[in-house]
Order: sequence, then structure tokens, then C-alpha cells
Amino acid sequence: MRSDFESKTVDGAALGARRPASETVGVGVLRGRRLASETKDVGVLRARRLASETKDVGVLRARRLARLNHILIPKTKDERDRFRKRWIGRAVLVVWGALTDEGRMLLVVTAMAGGVAIDVQRTSAYFVFSILVGLLIGSLVAARSLRLGHATVDVSVPRRVTVGDEVSFTISFRYEDPLSGAAPIALRMRGPFLTWDGRWTGPRPKEITVAPGEKAETTMRARFVARGLHHLDPFTVARTAPLGLACGPRTSSDGVKVYVVPKIANVVRLPLAIATKHQPGGVALASKAGESMDLLGVRPYRPGDPVRDLHARTWARTGKPAVREYQQEYFTRVGVVLDTSTRDHDLLEAAIELAAGVVAHLSRGEALIDVLVVGETVHELTLGRSLGWLDQALELLSGVDRGPELDASRLVARLEPHLAQLSMVIAIIPRSDSQEQQALLQKLSDRGLVCTPLVVDEELAQAIRSGEALSW
Repeated sequence: MRSDFESKTVDGAALGARRPASETVGVGVLRGRRLASETKDVGVLRARRLASETKDVGVLRARRLARLNHILIPKTKDERDRFRKRWIGRAVLVVWGALTDEGRMLLVVTAMAGGVAIDVQRTSAYFVFSILVGLLIGSLVAARSLRLGHATVDVSVPRRVTVGDEVSFTISFRYEDPLSGAAPIALRMRGPFLTWDGRWTGPRPKEITVAPGEKAETTMRARFVARGLHHLDPFTVARTAPLGLACGPRTSSDGVKVYVVPKIANVVRLPLAIATKHQPGGVALASKAGESMDLLGVRPYRPGDPVRDLHARTWARTGKPAVREYQQEYFTRVGVVLDTSTRDHDLLEAAIELAAGVVAHLSRGEALIDVLVVGETVHELTLGRSLGWLDQALELLSGVDRGPELDASRLVARLEPHLAQLSMVIAIIPRSDSQEQQALLQKLSDRGLVCTPLVVDEELAQAIRSGEALSW
């Protein structure tokens, strides 16, 4: 029989022998779970990246196809106006422009019927062709007399829209007939032909009936996939012929102008320099930050002024309450430089979106954005601290195209009037292998400015497109 001591010794040894095995199994399970989790996360990231890249490739192919479909169509408003003045443009407006959607479909069917009925000795399809041609010609002739008198067309649209977002056009029509008791009329509203980067979304406007003196409204929606200032042709309203195949002479609105601005990158943090420069006289209308203020003077008390700013001596001397007025004269002023000399379209678009994100982030902070340099063009701005509007910078960035090769010396010379008041410069560079880019950073550093380069490569461009939070 074993003693209690021997029994405890044996049990303890067995327990000690079993514990390492249990811990080993636990560690193995934890390692297996961690490895499975990491493998799953890597798989999810790869799947998301592949899906994003596949989507980007599809978008690029769609854009190229859209450009190819519009290769014969004038791109700018001036080119379209010149086309309308030519004989072929007038012929297109007289025939194609006067037909409704149903009439245009019937015109295509008529052309197909004409091709089938070309051999009049072996087929009787030319009867169908003749009937369809008669319907079209009769509708066009009858529609010429359906004029709209004393009618106005107005279009309301936002000034700017983000690329890829939907924009709404509100078309208002008012009809005045000098003859009392005139019957209501049927109207068709039509939007302009969009360029390659735009397409109408949603259903087409339905035919509406308007009585004299009444006002009718309808909404059309479109989406644009390219930046820039878009000059759209007028929206038109016309009366409909009885068969609905043609419309009478159209009443047009004024031309419409829409800025399609770039998307704003999700910039959450930037490496701003902790440096301010003295601004004699301060900056008018700029909001105050949590820094020491300089005394500007004394003015009469106004309801709502802080009690601690009351100036007792002036109050005692004049008999009226007065307060001290302060003015901040030290500001962090930033210049944003965007290099547009890259030949890679995707990197240029990503750099423009990053520039918009940088400006938006800075405008929400305590810094002032004084200069926005796009390529070799210097734009003077004053954004931040309740000054200016972000939309100003977005409209400037909406028209950015690929620029000439960067010349550091010429660019610094153009920035010379602004360098004395700037505290730092943020340079957005689509590529980092250019000697001129390095020379620009060096020249700005030699002038005593803190220069922060943000290099846009393929990985950062992918993060910008996917909307990831960006921080430096």
C-alpha cells in the first residue's frame, strides 16, 4: 500500500505531465485559429481588390466604347453651333429633330422596309414602304402649323455635381394664349443630346396637357462620368401632331451650364507643420483659433459681447460700456501644388481627387489655403477659417487636363510673390521619378518652407478610388 506522500507525489507528477500537453494543445488551437483568421482576411482583401480592379477595368472599357460611339459628334458647344449652321445640320434638325421617339422608330422601320422592297418586280413590300413614307411626310407637314405662341421654358439645375452622381433638371413651361377659352394642348418635352460622358437616367418625360395660363413642370435626370464644365444645348418643348409621330416648331430654353467636379478623397490626417507667420493687420473675416490675440482697439459694447472683455477705464471716462477688440495676426498658410505632367490617366485622376481631399481637409481646420497651383497655373485662393468656399477649388479642379512637363525654376518664379506669407507647401505628385519634381521640393525647402510631398502611385490610387481613409 502506497503512503499518502507517495500517492500525492505520483499524482503531482502525472498532473505535471498532463499540463504541458494541454497547454500545447491550447497553443496549437490558438495558432490554428489565428492562421485561419489571417488567411481569411487576406482572402477577403484579395477578393475585394480583385473585384475593385475588375470594376475599374469595366468602367474604363465602357468609357472607351462611349467615346468611340460619339467620335463623329461635335464635343464642344461652339462645334455644335457651327454644325447646326451647315446645310447638313439644318437638314438633320428639320427631319430628325422634328420627329418624336415613335416617329424616329418608324423612320428606321421605313428604311428597313425600303431595303426589302427594292425589287418591286418580285415583292409587294413597296406598298408598305409607300404607306410609311406617306405617314411620315404627312406628319411632318401637319406639324409645321402647330406653333407655340407666348410660351416660355425655364430650366433649373444645380451649379455643380460630383462626377458619377445623378443630377436633376427641372423644366418649367408656361403657356399663355391671348384667345380666351382656348383648349388645352398636348406637349412633348425633350432634353439635349448629351456628350459621350453623359447619359439620361430614369424614364423619359411623358406627354403632358397644359391649358392656357397654367404652368407645367417635369424632371429629367442625367449622370456624367467625366470632369469638366458641360455646356448643354437648350431643352425644348413642342406641340404633338395627331398621330404622335412629329412635333411642331420647338420653343427652347436658354443653354444650361453644369460643373462636373471631381470626387473628394477621404483624407483624415495630414502632416501639417506647426509653424505660423505674422500677418500684419490679420486676415479680414477670418474665424479665431485658440491662440493669443493682439489688441486691435476699443469699441462700444454690443449685446452678447463677453463680460471679461469690458474695458473699465473707457467705461468710466465715457460713461458708456466699452469692450476690448482683439485680432489674430498669426496664421498657418498653406499652398497646394498639383503636378499634372503624368501621362497615366488613372494616376492623374487619383491625384486630382487627392488634391480635392487635401483642400477639403485643410478648409475644415485652422490653416488658410492661399495658393492652389495646377500644373504651371497659379490660382490665388483664401480658403479655411470660415473664408471662401470649397466649391471654388472644386470648380478649378474640374477643368484640369494633362499639362506640360514640370519646370521647377519657372514654377518657383511664379510662386515668388506668395512664398513670403506661406508656412508650408503640400506637393501632390503622380510620380516620383522626375528630376524636376525633386528640384521643386529642394527649391521650396531652400526658401525656408516646409514642403510635404504626397506621391500618388498605383496602390494609393486604388485606395483613393475605393474610398479608404487616408492619413499621413
